[in-house]
Amino acid sequence: MAERRNCGCGRSPTGQCIGWHKLNEADYAAKKEAYEAKKATKAQVAAE
Repeated sequence: MAERRNCGCGRSPTGQCIGWHKLNEADYAAKKEAYEAKKATKAQVAAE
């Protein structure tokens, strides 16, 4: 399996390159919002 590289653009929420450097601003905002919503859902489920 290929190792993920560290994020150089600063857009990745994980610190590892996930390809978000290729996204335009609108697509980046949508991906970021979806990522944060999924993270919040996981945290809520874990707390129950």
